[in-house]
Amino acid sequence: MEIRLTKFAQKQFRKAPSLIQDKLEDWMLLIEAEGLDFARTLKGYHDEPLQGNRKGQRSIRLNRQWRAIYEELTGTIVEIQEITPHDYRVR
Repeated sequence: MEIRLTKFAQKQFRKAPSLIQDKLEDWMLLIEAEGLDFARTLKGYHDEPLQGNRKGQRSIRLNRQWRAIYEELTGTIVEIQEITPHDYRVR
């Protein structure tokens, strides 16, 4: 399975804390070794589909705050589109 990062995600990855980078790298290695279906069964990543204008995308939790948003382009290509801290503030 091939994993791609958009240019935006690459920039966010470089700015993310090293713990977040390590966790995402572990997830990517897991995808390459075991496949996306297996990774989705692991509860630690809380892999979930998104709704609304992000329908078709999924997110994983890298820790309580940080999320990676990805999309499965084909059966063999996963594109990480965003790596971002989740905003818990009520607006």
